Amino acid sequence: MTPQQTVTAGIDGSPESLEAADWAAREALRRDIPLHLIHAYDQPAERSRLPEIEVPFHRESGALDRAVLRLSHAHPTLGILDEQVTGPPVRALSAAAESSALLVLGSRGFGALAGVLVGSVALAVASRAACPVVLVRAREHSEDEREGSVASPSRPVVLGLDLDHPCDELMEFAFFAAAVRDAPLHVVHTWAIPLMPSADATDPAPEKSRLLAAALTPWKHKFPGTQVTEQLVHGLAGHHLVRAAAGADLLVVGRRLPAGERLGRTAHSVIHHAKGPVAIVAHN
Repeated sequence: MTPQQTVTAGIDGSPESLEAADWAAREALRRDIPLHLIHAYDQPAERSRLPEIEVPFHRESGALDRAVLRLSHAHPTLGILDEQVTGPPVRALSAAAESSALLVLGSRGFGALAGVLVGSVALAVASRAACPVVLVRAREHSEDEREGSVASPSRPVVLGLDLDHPCDELMEFAFFAAAVRDAPLHVVHTWAIPLMPSADATDPAPEKSRLLAAALTPWKHKFPGTQVTEQLVHGLAGHHLVRAAAGADLLVVGRRLPAGERLGRTAHSVIHHAKGPVAIVAHN
């Protein structure tokens, strides 16, 4: 991986952001680099006497200190940097991504309020950050996971691969993520079924299998200790990736840079529906 300074996590006091900070701490330990916790907020221009305004502001402003104390206790060997930034969170987090190996944010997925979905900050940052972004949902954990163990049994990393664009950035991120976990990598490629296939249509599976093997071969040589499995499946990519990632440690998908500051349909689908962490990797 290209050397970078930190694994960065955004903190806002929500359960999702605290879950993201826990995940980021374990990832920083795996990569042997510091953890950077950043709390960005729009400070009120004037102090208000209304408790419904003041109380949430002060609660959020103390979130960073609480996170630092908790993670320092859980991971005494981890270097932790903390930073308070006044200003729009999307701008601050996007700027932090410039010097990060990875940016980790909390994500709500589909909750009680379907209209809220992932959250505007997480979605906006994931669609424009220079480095890979991991979105993490709050969920129940085993005792080992709550204590932050990085030596617990390895669950697989799942990579959603578009054979038309098997880019180096996406492949390197997924293989590296599996390697630092000593985990298997499961690579999934999907394609849509034609509504009205012609009578003389040929089965695309053999050619896709050949292309998939060719795309993975050089990366298997670079990461010989990583066990790789491959899956070709008909249907919508988002649906099958969410199914494949059930129980996985991480789901990795790409975001094409020429598409502008927005996520593609597959990325939207998996971050809204996947229960585990999702990595969004920008590539050309």
